[in-house]
Amino acid sequence: MGRIVLDKVKKQFGDVEVIPPLDLEIEDGEFVVFVGPSGCGKSTLLRMIAGLEDLTAGDINIDGDVVTEVPPSKRGLAMVFQSYALYPHMTVRKNIAFPLRMEGVDQATQDAKVAAAAKSLNLGDYLDRKPGQLSGGQRQRVAIGRAIVREPAAFLFDEPLSNLDAALRVGMRLEIMELHEKLKTTMIYVTHDQVEAMTMADKIVVLQAGVIEQVGSPLDLYHAPRNVFVAGFIGSPKMNLIEGPEAAKHDAKTIGIRPEHLSVSKESGTWKGTVGVAEHLGSDTFIHVHDTGLGDMITVRITGDIEARHGDTIYLTPDLERLHRFGADGLRIA
Repeated sequence: MGRIVLDKVKKQFGDVEVIPPLDLEIEDGEFVVFVGPSGCGKSTLLRMIAGLEDLTAGDINIDGDVVTEVPPSKRGLAMVFQSYALYPHMTVRKNIAFPLRMEGVDQATQDAKVAAAAKSLNLGDYLDRKPGQLSGGQRQRVAIGRAIVREPAAFLFDEPLSNLDAALRVGMRLEIMELHEKLKTTMIYVTHDQVEAMTMADKIVVLQAGVIEQVGSPLDLYHAPRNVFVAGFIGSPKMNLIEGPEAAKHDAKTIGIRPEHLSVSKESGTWKGTVGVAEHLGSDTFIHVHDTGLGDMITVRITGDIEARHGDTIYLTPDLERLHRFGADGLRIA
């Protein structure tokens, strides 16, 4: 079991309140991602759940038990850090088995659990190597294996892929998702990368300045962002946000349209602009359009390739059924 409930949890450093009182429920077996810009409080919140940061107020409940005053080692949680935190003088086998040795588990059980973890993470051929002989992705798998053998109520991941290059990040992301499908254990994953959040999560918790802006599935956040902050943060490329007279035409302070919900023409359309940079990615093309009279640059995403050169005149037409409207308070208008 791995149901985690935060009840009016608060964190303060001196006079600075970094996590205002918040409530959150994480169901058993969910893959929950905390996402937000740097400094939004997501890692602090994770460390509070782990017991590595004291609470200023509120309670944390795991499977029906209040663990607010329970030390980290007794909470039944396993944490995977960005830095791997492996022992360089130990083999992979000994690194994975380390928490079991500390608990006094017998050797036969250690061997069985290490073998099972190594098999699930494709580490069987590396058990007698030391961390210095492994790639970054392999080291992270060892760190995950060390967490697996503890059979925790929940896994806590603190930006575990930040030290990996782009290709390795994609591979490890898939491996962690596959692992969740195999183990069916609660996972809480912290990242500043909203693409990771969208592709991995059952449920996303969007944070800004310690405040939960929205909780929902990736598609909930994509189709119905609660406010301007979530609208601008979730999605890649990010949503175009427009104020002024164009927004007023739709009875809103701000309107939003995602780049993929704009059509392009060289002859006519709703908004006229000038092509700036065009990013040709093969399957997609991102065109950054200036001089539309809408304020900021507008980004449009086109499936496939398109002939668009710097300085070309271009016309954009939004899909009005996909238009998002926000009021003066920044909140979504139904």
